[in-house]
Amino acid sequence: MQLQNSPERYGLIAILIHWLVAVTVIGLFALGYWMVDLTYYDDWYKRAPDIHRSIGLLLVGVMLLRVLWRAINQNPAPLPGHRRWEVISAHLAHNLLYLLLFVAMISGYLISTADGSSISVFGWFDVPSVTGQVKGLEDTAGTVHYWSTWAIVALAAVHAAGALKHHVIDRDRTLRRMLGM
Repeated sequence: MQLQNSPERYGLIAILIHWLVAVTVIGLFALGYWMVDLTYYDDWYKRAPDIHRSIGLLLVGVMLLRVLWRAINQNPAPLPGHRRWEVISAHLAHNLLYLLLFVAMISGYLISTADGSSISVFGWFDVPSVTGQVKGLEDTAGTVHYWSTWAIVALAAVHAAGALKHHVIDRDRTLRRMLGM
């Protein structure tokens, strides 16, 4: 398999980044959903948010790499059987997913740094606050984070349903191209 995309298929780098982001986002959503109900006396009360923040900040780097890779790499052409509305809606959905991911990551960062503190990424390095102490920022960022993550999950479900529709009903190569087949 080639590293770069071709007009017919995705390359190994695009495929690996796609699935890494997908699995990471699902994991972060599940962890976030679970950890909001933890109590102060739970063993994971501090550990779960630290893991969530660390993985979230590493995901920022992966997403920046993904955007760069997409900018310097051609995307495979739509398959001949794809209708115009399918191509346009897929393009819009991908761009909206990218936007929502960055909104979720930035708002998550702002939740944790609204008090002026930095975020330790697994103890490897610290990401400082760029805002300093801003009263009310944590609540506003929290609302944005909550709704953007639910929007990501909903749009990702539509995205997956579209891929399955192409695979099962249309019986085309859409899904297989992202699986490297």
